[in-house]
Amino acid sequence: MSDNKDTIFALASGFAKAGISVIRISGNDSRETFKLLTGKEVPESHKATLCKLKNSKGEMLDEAVCIYFQAPNSYTGEDVLELQVHGGRAVVKNLLSELGKIKGLRLAERGEFTKRAVLNGKMDLTEAEGINDLINAETFWQVRQALKQMDGELGRLYDTWRNEIIRILAFTEAYIDFPEEEIPSDIETRISDKIRGLQNEIKNHLSQDSGQKLREGYNIALIGAVNAGKSSVLNKLVKKEAAIVSSIAGTTRDVVEVFMDLAGFPVIFADTAGLRETADVVEKEGIRRALAKAENADLKIAVFDGSKKTFDDETLKQIDEKTLTVINKKDLMTEEDITEIKKFFTEKVIFISSKDEKDIKFLLDLIEEKVRSELELREAPVMTRQRHKESLEAALEALTRAENDTAVDLRAEDLRLAARNIGKITGQIDVEEVLDIVFKEFCIGK
Repeated sequence: MSDNKDTIFALASGFAKAGISVIRISGNDSRETFKLLTGKEVPESHKATLCKLKNSKGEMLDEAVCIYFQAPNSYTGEDVLELQVHGGRAVVKNLLSELGKIKGLRLAERGEFTKRAVLNGKMDLTEAEGINDLINAETFWQVRQALKQMDGELGRLYDTWRNEIIRILAFTEAYIDFPEEEIPSDIETRISDKIRGLQNEIKNHLSQDSGQKLREGYNIALIGAVNAGKSSVLNKLVKKEAAIVSSIAGTTRDVVEVFMDLAGFPVIFADTAGLRETADVVEKEGIRRALAKAENADLKIAVFDGSKKTFDDETLKQIDEKTLTVINKKDLMTEEDITEIKKFFTEKVIFISSKDEKDIKFLLDLIEEKVRSELELREAPVMTRQRHKESLEAALEALTRAENDTAVDLRAEDLRLAARNIGKITGQIDVEEVLDIVFKEFCIGK
């Protein structure tokens, strides 16, 4: 249980004007706060009650629905009071000001309600992260992934691995603690097999980065020479004038990023500076950024001007297995031109005109198919954060050492390190070390 003595409060709903706003209070002084605001005894736990809220002078502040949640049956595991008040800004401001005057109460920090829930054993760290992801979700599939994580799927997977390591450790320590006891002759083989099995499972899990991409956004970079039509293609794909379109070469000098909800998946399109040799210092920096964006993109769209019938080497160098090659300005090409271009490229190319809505839809459908194949949720839970990856990599290193350790005491220590690193993800071990990292992303009131 949390030993924090402060009672905290915050607006749990948004600050915008609304019909209803929710103010949450958590801690030992929640009951007394209700008495001070209403002049009445706390109602039955989990029962909604209509109450008149007054300030210390007896002046009416609002009429609200009040719900008291008795510990430990609350979100935080502490006594919690929720006030469902009218959502006018003045009403909310006055109530928060009144709460701030009550002795023992203070305004909650970012994510402090959920932090207390973790400390009080109401959820693990991965479930808490799922809550934050749900709050920040902008697309359908982001919501689905956050709900799966909130339900504890990811935490259960990591706990399974940690518990298996602890069982292996128990066998290993039997060698140390009971050297004279008879131990099954095949125990060494069984331990090695279990360690290798865990290594394979963790390696496979680490290879699946779709969870992070779904949470943070799938990055698509449009690259190509100057005046290839990248900005026009981008504007048509996202259905708005996001990038400046001009016949003047080198108009785009920085990376222009546009978010799009593509069939429920979060996609970030990036228009980049045209690739060419230049003496202009600013344009050079834009080209450097373009190449960096392309290198880190999940998908590249290499755009060529088909009407020129020649193709720049810089863009050709960028074509690889994660590239869609697009020949733009089909409307300025003949059938003979198209045939010759097909002969030039060994891989499949897509011919479009940025002025043709059907061509743009065809390209967008291809992009959606690619994004869906990489991000659509699968049965097994996937890691969603860099801190998960770092802890799993550290655990994997420890398991690899444990497999190769000839000294039993060294193997036991490496197994302990592996369990410890996986435990950090869910908060089973050393939870205080990672609390600040996890909850600094939360909003106040959650």
